[in-house]
Formats: sequence, structure tokens, C-alpha cells
Amino acid sequence: MRILCYNVNGIRAAMNRGLLQFLAEADADVVCFQEIKANPEQFDPGLFEQMGYSCVWHPAQKKGYSGVAILSRRKADQVHVGMGVASHDAEGRVIRADFGDLTVVSAYLPSGSSGDHRQVVKMQFLEDFMAYQTALRKKRPNVIICGDYNICHRAIDIHDPVGNKNSSGFLPEERDWMGRFFASGMVDSFRHFYTELPHQYTWWSFRANARNNNKGWRIDYHAVSQPLAASIKAAAILPNAHHSDHCPITVDLELPGW
Repeated sequence: MRILCYNVNGIRAAMNRGLLQFLAEADADVVCFQEIKANPEQFDPGLFEQMGYSCVWHPAQKKGYSGVAILSRRKADQVHVGMGVASHDAEGRVIRADFGDLTVVSAYLPSGSSGDHRQVVKMQFLEDFMAYQTALRKKRPNVIICGDYNICHRAIDIHDPVGNKNSSGFLPEERDWMGRFFASGMVDSFRHFYTELPHQYTWWSFRANARNNNKGWRIDYHAVSQPLAASIKAAAILPNAHHSDHCPITVDLELPGW
């Protein structure tokens, strides 16, 4: 089973840049999108359905903002939109699909880079999300939370840890939260295989030719619950996909029924 996670930074723009062809070649069983920035009536979801995907969408109430989705070759048994906190759910940040005893979540955690108010919102979201995933895993132990977390966990995950020590996305309190999240029983699938491999990033600023110079941040993760850890067979970052300021990531698992 292959799961692909991708912050597309606008699904319509990404489709114009060849997203559909990329997905056909990637041949993932499940695709988790973040930051779709559109309602389904603003693009053609049928193009994904023609590729064999069942699609569920959770756009934000605000037009052109946020939004998440899950595409799957196998139709979900159940879909749950949101995490039960109205202010967060209005921003289209969490969608969950259950397949048998497996749960896949596509999550887009807030950025705090636009100002102090949004940083406060982000920190509240982090605590609410921790409670959400803790409760979820008590009911559904086999969970994969795919998404843009907007946090670099360790210094190895950012090109300039010293220069960014006071930047949202690399603040001590955010990194501490990420540490607690993984310590709670979640596995960073990429670092599961590549513990100390440097210069592996999933997002680059549009400024200062950052992507060509690989001055990036690793802020996109497949977090896999501990009961599934032995099933993880491979994880990858795909920096050569250029449909967004992020790049896709994949995780391969050996699971019955897929």
C-alpha cells in the first residue's frame, strides 16, 4: 500500500501544472491533499475519479483558503470531516477516512508566520489536535496521520536552524509539541529509515531561489501509529515534483487487503 501526501498550495493551480499526470505515474493507493484552496465545484473532481479514485473533500468556509482531501482506490467505510472544534473545522484542516481497521487522516496544521494572533491560534490547534489524535487512537489504534504540520522537528530538518530559531515553524514550543506527538506513540516514517540524513526538505520559500539552492524545511510528515510500525516498508520525499512550493512525500506499508 502506498500513501502519497501533498500540500498542493491550490489544487487548481497544481492541476494546471501537471498534477494529474504526476498522480498517474505515482500510482498511490491513497492520496492526501492539503491546502486545496477550492470547493469541488470550482474544479473537476471527475478527473480524479476517472483515475480510479474515490474522493472526499473538506474545503474551508473561507474561499481560496486551506482545505484538505483524501483520494483512495478503495472507497472508505466511513468518512469523518473535522476534529470536533468548530473554529478549526471552519478552516478545513482535518479529514479522516476509515478502511477496515485502518484510519488515514489528512491534516493541515496552521502556520503562525503571519503574525502573533495566528501563532496563538496555531498553539491552541496543536493542543486540540493532540487531544484529538489521542482519543482517536484509543478507538482506532491503526492510524496514519498525513499532512503539512508546519513544524520542523529537529535541526536536521531545516536548512538554517540558527537563523530560524525565532521563526514560526521552528520555535522551541512547537518542536517540543512535535517531540511529544511522536513520543505519544507515533512514528516519523521518513526518519524511521533515514535517522541522520541531512538536507531532506519538503517546502521551500518562493524567495531568494530557495528551492534551487535547497534551502528548505521538512514540515510534511507521514506519522504512523506504533502498532503499524512493523508494516512500514519504505518512505520517500519527491523533490522533483514541481506543482507547489511543497513536494510530495510517500510511505509504503505492507497491509493485508491492499
